[in-house]
Amino acid sequence: LPPGLRVRRRRHFGSCGEQEYPNGNICCVNCKAGTFVKSPCTTAGQRGTCEECDYGTFTEHDNHLQKCVDCAKCGPDQEVAEQCTNTQNTKCRCKAGRFCNPEEACEVCRKCLTCKSDEEIVRNCTFSSNTVCKKIPLKPGSSIGNVLNDALAYREICILFAGEQSLRSCFELFEELDVDFHKKFFRRLDFSDNAIKSKDNLLYEDKIHELLNSWVEREGKKANLNELLKVLVDLNQKRTAEKIMKKVLDNGHVCFSILLS
Repeated sequence: LPPGLRVRRRRHFGSCGEQEYPNGNICCVNCKAGTFVKSPCTTAGQRGTCEECDYGTFTEHDNHLQKCVDCAKCGPDQEVAEQCTNTQNTKCRCKAGRFCNPEEACEVCRKCLTCKSDEEIVRNCTFSSNTVCKKIPLKPGSSIGNVLNDALAYREICILFAGEQSLRSCFELFEELDVDFHKKFFRRLDFSDNAIKSKDNLLYEDKIHELLNSWVEREGKKANLNELLKVLVDLNQKRTAEKIMKKVLDNGHVCFSILLS
């Protein structure tokens, strides 16, 4: 069929072209990016009245929206990389000391890794990649025995801090919780949705710490790491639980091995 006939037939059945939208029994041309439809066309194939987006709103593509979209606001752990314009949404990036993998949905900026005392920095943290550390090679004259003695001394110190203080020192390990999963975790710890939502104004890590602190205060002496790990396992998050256990032991928190047994 000739192109003109195909267009007429398409419009007869109420379907418009890619850059058009229906208004009654006619098709109007979309408004340009940065504007919205103030009033639709009255003649087929024409553009209606388009009005420019107000400050703080935008439309990124040609459209037939009746109002512009509100510009995004960067989260508390982010900063503005590019300001919103009438044709582009705000672009945010993580603040210094935080990062977000660009291959993942960047809902939360995670805290950059700090290298341990026996490690050195291979690559500094950026807003899109974490710190990379590597073990410092033993100096000539150092012995495995000295290293083991230091480790044992640290372990003895750790045992002195068993209990609530040690439990709180492990809260940062629960920053591993997936952003989309943490609500289920805290519901299992008997937090209401309102209680969880009340911490939304905090940085993600601070939110985790605040809720875990509340849990410890509520549970008192009954609070222990084993209970938190059991909740993870019950929610089919065994891998996360194992990663936390490994880090606890790697960090020398031997006082928790009693709780995990």
